[in-house]
Amino acid sequence: MRSDLIVRVKNQLCAVWKWSLSLLKRDWELSDYPLELRKREIDPSYAGTRIRQHRYTASIVNWWVMTGGGDTERKAMQELEKHFAAAMIEKVRAKTPLPRPGAHVPIEFASRRRVSANPELEKDFIRRVLNLDWAWISDESSLWDFHHEETNAPFVTKIKEIYGADVSDIESAKISEILERIAAIRHSG
Repeated sequence: MRSDLIVRVKNQLCAVWKWSLSLLKRDWELSDYPLELRKREIDPSYAGTRIRQHRYTASIVNWWVMTGGGDTERKAMQELEKHFAAAMIEKVRAKTPLPRPGAHVPIEFASRRRVSANPELEKDFIRRVLNLDWAWISDESSLWDFHHEETNAPFVTKIKEIYGADVSDIESAKISEILERIAAIRHSG
């Protein structure tokens, strides 16, 4: 527990330092950000094959969603570099600035406009298909978010049985698209 506190304090001191240095330039690169590289314990009982466990994770301190994972420190950093480059491209496209190095970056939730268009269907889907009492689903959520199997076939079959909707052609497996298809079938029939 004490070592975690030391790591957090060290990371925050680094964040303050990187924030201070960021005032000297305008265009930031990954090396301008406070980075953390952690070695993780692999769970030997994990049986899933689709989602890999990584021995190392690299992240930007205070930027909660920016991480990379790999079996080596180098691979974790390369994955982080790839995600950072994609975030830079997205920020340019959206005409929004990159967060300043060292600054706290809040988690941004995806829109729920599409999934909440039919709230009763959403609740029913969560209960009957996902077999959960409750779940927070965004327009970007997919069936993949709710299992570790190799395919979505069990969910696709269940959706067909419950709602009479064939969703096997929805490659994204986005729940928003699936709910829209089910709603369209309900309204046409």
